[in-house]
Amino acid sequence: MNYQILKNIVDAELQRFQTISEEDWNHKAVPEKWAKKEIIGHLCDSAFTNIRRFVVTQYKENENIVYDQNIWVNAQNYQNIPASELINLWKALNYQIVHVVENIPDEALQRTCDITKTEPQVFTLEFIVKDYIEHLQHHLKAI
Repeated sequence: MNYQILKNIVDAELQRFQTISEEDWNHKAVPEKWAKKEIIGHLCDSAFTNIRRFVVTQYKENENIVYDQNIWVNAQNYQNIPASELINLWKALNYQIVHVVENIPDEALQRTCDITKTEPQVFTLEFIVKDYIEHLQHHLKAI
């Protein structure tokens, strides 16, 4: 699998992020929706959780690794962190993901992890990595 695509996405987005003002990072269209800073914070949370999935699944089958995105975003109060700090964290986490996934042995890609909050539902590590990239791209469109 070629994960250079993830590094390319991160590098392109870092350039785009430089064009977004702090005011735009803070803006909430409606109080119930996340501001751009909260979206990037959510993507950091996703990266934290997925790094754990990518590592643990290599040695432990069907581990349940989940997180509650709204609780995590609220608990970390991303709205009150400078956008530049969040961007640096997001960059570092995603570069680490590139490093981790490049080093997953091929035979580990079919190992499984439970990523659900309710009834167990397992997915292969290969699927989880691809899904991470799709999830990332989905949220980046909202920034």
